[in-house]
This record gives sequence, C-alpha cells and structure tokens, in this order.
Amino acid sequence: METLNQHIQEYKRQLQRGYLQHAYQGIMAFMSELKTMLGKKYPEYIAGALYLGFMDMTYFAFTPPSLKTNNLKIAIVYLHEEGRFEGWLGGINRKIQAEYIRLLSQKQHGNYTLSRVQPGVDSILESILVDDPDFDNPEELIQQIESKITLFIQDVTIILNEA
Repeated sequence: METLNQHIQEYKRQLQRGYLQHAYQGIMAFMSELKTMLGKKYPEYIAGALYLGFMDMTYFAFTPPSLKTNNLKIAIVYLHEEGRFEGWLGGINRKIQAEYIRLLSQKQHGNYTLSRVQPGVDSILESILVDDPDFDNPEELIQQIESKITLFIQDVTIILNEA
C-alpha cells in the first residue's frame, strides 16, 4: 500500500515535467472563456462562479430563469480523469435533487442518464456534451458545447413539464 508521501513524491515528479501545470492552466482558461462567451450570448441565464475543483471536475452553473424558479440549475462540467464535458441538471440542494430524482425515476428521460440518490452525486440528469474535446480548436469546441447544452436545456424543460 502506497503512502501519502509516496504519492506526493510522484506528484512532485509529474510537476517537474511541466505537463500537468500547462494542461490544467489551459483547461481553466478555456472554461473561463466558455463561461464568459455564454454569459454574453445568453444574458438572461444565470452564470455562476467557476468552480476549479480538486482536479476531478471543473464546472460552472449556466441556468435559465425557468429552471432557477424551480430550484434547479444546469452545470457545464469538465471531468478531468474522463477528459470530457458533460451537462448536468442539478438541484440547489440535496433535498431538491432527491425529490427530482424520485419524480423522474418513473418518467421517460430520453437518452439522458438519471442519477441515484447517494453521497457524492451532484446531478439529477446527465448528458455527455463532448466526449473527446479538441482544445487546440477552442472556437469549434465552444460551438459544440453551446449547441449540446442548449439542446440539453430544451430537452430537460420538456421532460420536467411532462413529469
């Protein structure tokens, strides 16, 4: 069994190579640019602060007013280990989240993944937005995410109206 000190030594070796910092800074810069662009293009939406995470996920809320009034939010999430972008429907707290998971468990939710009520789960419904992002073409990547997240929001609105 490896110790924390062994993990930290490996962490230091990886940092000395320089790839981790460059990649992480690039992801953070992209997420910040994405948040800014979407906020300008959709000023009626509520764009939350950029959550940097613990190198597991980075995300920001991007919620239309119609969902906000129902104590729901949309998050655009970058999952570091998986290397992909997802859109999540979430609740403002665990109680709201659990209520909607129960409500939607008896309904159709299309191609979206319904979450389970359990510790560490922050979503109600999930959608893969971009499975293999090309960060070397940020404009195209932003367009892909925008088109997929707007479709996800439209579909979520329909699903909730039918529930």
